[in-house]
Amino acid sequence: MAKRNPKPSQPSVGDTNLFWAVVTLLGVAILASGYTAWACDYVVSSFQNSNTMVLLITDAGLKSDDAKLEGQLTTATQTLNFLHQIGLAVVIGSVGVAVTLVIRKVRGG
Repeated sequence: MAKRNPKPSQPSVGDTNLFWAVVTLLGVAILASGYTAWACDYVVSSFQNSNTMVLLITDAGLKSDDAKLEGQLTTATQTLNFLHQIGLAVVIGSVGVAVTLVIRKVRGG
């Protein structure tokens, strides 16, 4: 008597959810790293401007006789703060996924 081919096992709901969590986190990490690279290039180019040294740092922010430079440096500062927040979000998400994977491995799943 010939053996029947066993049905392929379907992934559990937990496996599917974990897969999508990892895929989503990977997508966010790729987008965040791409944006970080672009923003860092923008910040570096702003600080390499020859007029950068002609600035006044006040309580209200940076002041310059060049409005374009002042706007670039303000945007650069805001971008660095935003990148800090993105980095923290990716770290928190990554730690959450890592903890989930460790828990699943310890439980034997």
